[in-house]
Amino acid sequence: MTNHQTDYFVIKAKENGVQVIGLTRGQDTRFHHAEKLDRGEVMIAEFTEHTSAVKIRGKATIWTKFGSIEAGDNN
Repeated sequence: MTNHQTDYFVIKAKENGVQVIGLTRGQDTRFHHAEKLDRGEVMIAEFTEHTSAVKIRGKATIWTKFGSIEAGDNN
């Protein structure tokens, strides 16, 4: 196992049924993992050698080392 510096991020659901979908690295980007969060649930995740991106559906707050962003707002 190699020692990689990874970036963590936090997702807090603001409604029931928020979907968090992990996307793979490589030549073809594919879905490889999905989770559903209910209102108030928090998920702490990281980018890995297998995960290059995360797609979030629904209202949630996401915190990264770059700051925070609101997902799913209609504003």
